[in-house]
Amino acid sequence: MTRGQFSGRRILMAGVALSVLAACEDFDFDLRDRGGGFDTTRAVQELPNRPRPDDRGVISYPNYQVVVARRDDTIRGIAIRLGLDANELAEYNGIEPDVILRRDEIIALPTRVAEPSLATGADSNGPIQTLDVAAVATSALDRADAAGTVTTAPLAPTPAAAPAPVQAAAEPIRHQVVRGETAFSISRLYNVSVSRIAEWNGLDSQFTIREGQFLLIPQDGAAPATAPTTVSAPVTAPGEGTETPVPPSATEPLPVAAAPVAAPEAPPAPDLGTPTSATASSARFVAPVQGSIIRGYAPGSNEGIDFGVPAGTSVQAAGSGTVAAVTTDTTGGSIVVIKHDDGLLTVYTQMDALTVSKNDTVSSGQKIGEVRAADTPFLHFEVRRGLQSVDPTEYLP
Repeated sequence: MTRGQFSGRRILMAGVALSVLAACEDFDFDLRDRGGGFDTTRAVQELPNRPRPDDRGVISYPNYQVVVARRDDTIRGIAIRLGLDANELAEYNGIEPDVILRRDEIIALPTRVAEPSLATGADSNGPIQTLDVAAVATSALDRADAAGTVTTAPLAPTPAAAPAPVQAAAEPIRHQVVRGETAFSISRLYNVSVSRIAEWNGLDSQFTIREGQFLLIPQDGAAPATAPTTVSAPVTAPGEGTETPVPPSATEPLPVAAAPVAAPEAPPAPDLGTPTSATASSARFVAPVQGSIIRGYAPGSNEGIDFGVPAGTSVQAAGSGTVAAVTTDTTGGSIVVIKHDDGLLTVYTQMDALTVSKNDTVSSGQKIGEVRAADTPFLHFEVRRGLQSVDPTEYLP
């Protein structure tokens, strides 16, 4: 298998995660109750809301500007509203000029337009000022004296005239979607919940994104906690002030070694005969295809196993259950997710010629599709418990 094809596994895994989450209503989108894995609970609690755009839909940061699409907006409509070239704006965002945009969808501007102001309906004049979290932290530490108490800095005198309002927030990361990415792979990349990414970027209920699209990834702009008001007792160096105990061997002689005792002769092993198929049949699942495993389970890089089989090979359901999702990844390969009675999910990718649809009931061994043609055809197979992948070989004969 070529290096490019191996790197494609990440593409497949992201698509699989999207399918699983979109299909199963009982999933915890923020992964708060799953235990282990990456946890976005803190991010969900602390990330700011997206700033309100001005009357033109513009949100302006020091390093870039974006437009929040209105209902039935198009790239051409936005370009006319802001005096930009529609074709340039469309090419920059990877979309045709006259495609209807989703409400609240983010469109990135290739060049800056006039800054938002109170006159354009913005909350402040000029771009949103970014918070320097490091500077805030340093300032908090500087206010702690040698005794560990916090001194209060004198208040600055009230200015004679209030300046124009300035909006401050942490500047979001502007991420451009590349081929093979999904909202869930981007969520894992930045450790920001997919629901927050969806809120900030106006994604639909399936978290659909497109190649070339720009997404705003919110960042934590909260100031650090206040420095402690007291100093804990001095900590001694390891071992200091503690008497080292005398080991028993220093005061008592070692016991006399006993003479070795010959081990009893083991009885001959019973004749168990030829293994039967009962052991194989006790496995939780059957193999979806008969072929060699060309890539093993490696959490973090390969969340399942890859069977090397010829294109067109029939793929069978590993166990009885209900088809929870049927979708495709950005490379065009079909993805099928089957939910089983014991809460396990099996995932099958790199397929075509599907014979099942979402919500179909399938039995163990039933054909669900065929292996897709490729330079090196293979079937990718996963077993998941909730969002957590497990080694499929532990469930196969």
